[in-house]
Amino acid sequence: MSFIQGIIYNFKGLLFSLRRPKLLFWGLLRFCVMLLITLISASLILMHHQDILAALWEKPASIWIVWLWHLTSWLLSLFLVGVSSLISYFISQILFSVVIMDYMSRTTEKMVRGEITAGPGTPVFKTFTYLISQEIPRTIVPVMLSLLLMVFGWLTPLGPVAVVLSSALTAIFLAWDNTDLIPARQMIPFKARFRRLCSALPFHLGFGLPLLIPLLNILLLSFAPVGAALHEVEQRERARDMA
Repeated sequence: MSFIQGIIYNFKGLLFSLRRPKLLFWGLLRFCVMLLITLISASLILMHHQDILAALWEKPASIWIVWLWHLTSWLLSLFLVGVSSLISYFISQILFSVVIMDYMSRTTEKMVRGEITAGPGTPVFKTFTYLISQEIPRTIVPVMLSLLLMVFGWLTPLGPVAVVLSSALTAIFLAWDNTDLIPARQMIPFKARFRRLCSALPFHLGFGLPLLIPLLNILLLSFAPVGAALHEVEQRERARDMA
């Protein structure tokens, strides 16, 4: 059930933003920046598409299996576009997007709860600096390791298993990059937040899987902080009602 909820909250955040001009503006700003960087990185990567395909599989001479080679070529192009989207996401995060993510998360909290969750007495500049520093262990390093696992998996008989595993890990950490915004803003220690992630892996897997769909992921990544904030707020409200 939590896996399905993860998918629902991802799209719930998008729909919530479409009805709020402030969230829509900042989400579209992230979308435009990531789209621009994606087009540039995709163009650079696809320029070497044939070289990459030739290294993986030379075009067969037999007309009976050449269709499979063309299918592989198409799938490789789709994969490279997906990789370029992730690279664009990293670049935009490092430049300024994490600040926009936190602002969208704060705005969503303000709209739903009427107040913003933050660490007691924490200066705004220190909070933003801390959030930016969290991008390295929270997303950039785990996702890059997942991509390397996928690439090395192609060189072994366990390639399909490695692809599935690395894709799942990438989805989980992309989701966590959004759901961790409020806890990180409260300056909760990293170990405690990581344990929280481990206790909710199905939800994060469901939330993150749509973020792996090439092209669609650019749109969903732009508004993912809203869906994550909605989930966090509702979880806290539910816990308070049960207390």
